[in-house]
Amino acid sequence: MHLHTRSFSWLLLIGIAVASLAAMPVASVGLNLFVGGTSDTWSHLSQTVLPEYIANSLWLCLGVAAGVGVIGVGTAWLTAMHAFPGRRFFEWALILPLAMPAYVMAYVYTDFLQFVGPVQSALREWFGWEHGDYWFPDIRTLPGAMLMFVCVLYPYVYLLARTAFLERASGMLEAARTLGQGPWRAFFTVSLPLARPAVVAGVALALMETLADYGTVAYFAVNTFTTGIYRAWFSLGDRVAAAQLAAMLLGFVLLLLMAERVSRGHARYHNTTGRNRPLAGAALRGLPALAAMLACALPLILGFLLPAFLLLKMALTDGDAQFGERFLVLSRNSFVLAGITALIAVAIALLLAYGARLSRSALASGLNRLVGLGYAVPGAVIAVGVLIPVTRLDHWLSGQWEAWFGTNPGLLLTGGIAALIYAYLVRFLAVALHTVESSLGKITPSMDDAASSLGLGQAATLRRVHVPLLRGSLLTAGLLVFVDVMKELPATLVMRPFNFDTLATQAYTLASDERLAEASTASLAIVAVGLLPVILLSRQISAARRA
Repeated sequence: MHLHTRSFSWLLLIGIAVASLAAMPVASVGLNLFVGGTSDTWSHLSQTVLPEYIANSLWLCLGVAAGVGVIGVGTAWLTAMHAFPGRRFFEWALILPLAMPAYVMAYVYTDFLQFVGPVQSALREWFGWEHGDYWFPDIRTLPGAMLMFVCVLYPYVYLLARTAFLERASGMLEAARTLGQGPWRAFFTVSLPLARPAVVAGVALALMETLADYGTVAYFAVNTFTTGIYRAWFSLGDRVAAAQLAAMLLGFVLLLLMAERVSRGHARYHNTTGRNRPLAGAALRGLPALAAMLACALPLILGFLLPAFLLLKMALTDGDAQFGERFLVLSRNSFVLAGITALIAVAIALLLAYGARLSRSALASGLNRLVGLGYAVPGAVIAVGVLIPVTRLDHWLSGQWEAWFGTNPGLLLTGGIAALIYAYLVRFLAVALHTVESSLGKITPSMDDAASSLGLGQAATLRRVHVPLLRGSLLTAGLLVFVDVMKELPATLVMRPFNFDTLATQAYTLASDERLAEASTASLAIVAVGLLPVILLSRQISAARRA
């Protein structure tokens, strides 16, 4: 009993420490609103560009919500409840756009659709047009940014809605059909209401990713809160204004989370028929089957197949001229950051999940939920929230070191990758924690009792019983964090050490200089790594279908 108490107390202390560190960036942003006061920069921003930031962010949210909702629900309904040629392929292939970061998509389509790109060049050649003879839509606009986000983020809604249709809608849908309701009426009156919580959750995830994005909106010159934070910090050098913009962006995210919770209200969506197996699917033939195939193929082509093909073509023909040693350095930097973060995240997630399992208390569970909120906080907000206190700590440590040893060591935390890894952990620890908690919950408590009866303590039980059983989940959690860090751009741009670039920052820098073909090499590498968890997820979907 003494060993159990001691082990639990250490795990609880770890949980408190991790939750405090995870909450510090948000607290830092909020505290600077009151400590710093209102700066001249903030007054200037509020009178000039702040209304544009708010309007663009709202329009982005509305456009992306409508787009991912229609495409995600539509494709989920078709693949879950209908049989048509290619259905088994589309079931897993429709998640492939998750491997394509929105900012990479923006670079690809800009090169593809610009005046000297292949599309407009072909039009001029075919019709003999000259400059000014025709109108062509500009992709680098607010609607263009909406399209980029919709193409890469609709799988969030697709995955959750499809699961809801398969698990909840099938039994009641069959009952509705026996009452004489047609397919469309049954969909709107039975299936969609049952899937509503899943659809809203998927839309909320897509909108959080939209609000957190920097690369796409910055490249398209769409002013949002993330571009404003970066401009206030680096161009204007005003941390107070940056913190105030970060607080407003965080307020947007919190309102989004509250709206998602309120939208559910006290309603409960249960399948009371006791029949959870999916229907065989309504067989579609002729024009309906063709329409279903086109409806599933279009988002897949626009969201992954076409941009992946264009990326590969650009990388092979006009890729980065510094592909050799420079590319290896960029890859090393990205893999080091992602690997260290993934290892630390998995270790901390395992300790937090195991501590909550042992205590079964509201405190431990609440600490884990607090840690999990970091994923909802945009990278730009975390970067500002980390830099402000860590920079002060860095200067204090440097001063103390010089006073004690007579030499100036420079910036120990922000001068290296330590502060950047800390920001990554705050942002992505929730990914590892959710994966580990889910798998740990499937291990029966009787195994803990059996290990205890054999004389194993809590630490030995974790090491010899749980870790072997969780090996696959731990690898999955590490892989998910690894890929998220590889793709993360806002926090990396703000916090990376001097002369320390990654694949993501290299792609952004080259694209910003309009060297789109050269940016394809780093972009293609990011997409290739991003395919790993997508392939893992697609295998799970295929296995679930076979079961």
